[in-house]
Amino acid sequence: MNLLLDTHAALWFVAADPRLSEGALAHLRDASNRILISVVVVWEVAVKRSLGKLDAPEKYLSLLLGAGAQALAVSIEHAVAVEGLPWHHRDPFDRMLVAQASVEGAAIVSRDEALRAYGVSLVW
Repeated sequence: MNLLLDTHAALWFVAADPRLSEGALAHLRDASNRILISVVVVWEVAVKRSLGKLDAPEKYLSLLLGAGAQALAVSIEHAVAVEGLPWHHRDPFDRMLVAQASVEGAAIVSRDEALRAYGVSLVW
């Protein structure tokens, strides 16, 4: 299964934060699953850090990649897919993650139940 990490899930995973659910953690530890880290997550962390709204570890990305996560760039197909999404969610980062998950056939690892309105699979 392809697993696309939402920002909070990515940060909680590398921090071994107890807010990451046992179910999500089990999926992330399952070697048969492919973990994807979107450039959108890296962008969101950078924006929120620069605004002083997020205190994320400096090495979170290298920790994720070192744990086997694979980088997922934003493609033209992903960007075009955003246009067709209904406005269930206003967060541009989450909307792109939904588009990427749809195009890539991935489940999103997120506790954000609002994402289910898009018909994507959530792992939590």
